[in-house]
Amino acid sequence: MAKENFFESAYSLKSTQETIEMYDRWSKVYDQDLVDSEYQQPTRCAKALSIQDSNPDIKILDVGCGTGLSGLALKQAGYKNIDGCDLSTGMLDKAKNLAIYSRLFSCNLNEPPIDASADNYDAITAVGVFSFGHIMPEAIDELIRILKKNGTLIIGLNDHYYNEGSLTNKLKILEATNAIKILNQEHGDHIPANDLKGWVISIRKL
Repeated sequence: MAKENFFESAYSLKSTQETIEMYDRWSKVYDQDLVDSEYQQPTRCAKALSIQDSNPDIKILDVGCGTGLSGLALKQAGYKNIDGCDLSTGMLDKAKNLAIYSRLFSCNLNEPPIDASADNYDAITAVGVFSFGHIMPEAIDELIRILKKNGTLIIGLNDHYYNEGSLTNKLKILEATNAIKILNQEHGDHIPANDLKGWVISIRKL
């Protein structure tokens, strides 16, 4: 049986159930696949957060934490108080082994509310989770709900989804209604081994 190309599969997902099943399968080799592909978004997003808020004690939610690569990048950047959530229990089981997260919980941001109170987090990172068949742009409303006033939201996403426009349009609407302020948008490496670029967007809740 040929080895599944999970990167290609991820771009063709059409439903929540397909996403869960694919990521549960991918969890077994996810870390190695992303290391081999030189995945840059966890490090880029952690750096972007440190520019906006370098306090190591802030309370962070790592949305779509997967196996914990994004949490590991946050820890390496000096942050100490990190929660994580993900749709895939297979991914969460792997993340537990890193002992990075204060709390890990299952969530589906496309079906809010999630198990977190309003105004609960100083910062939220969403690394590679806004994409086709993954978290939809409307989920940003839920992230804003659980983010404290003046809190920071960092979104990392690939060129394909950025250029599709639905996420950036949602951000423009929120900015126009004074719910958020877009602080910075930086283009750079996403997955260099696949010749894929991406964006890191820094946002403040108003």
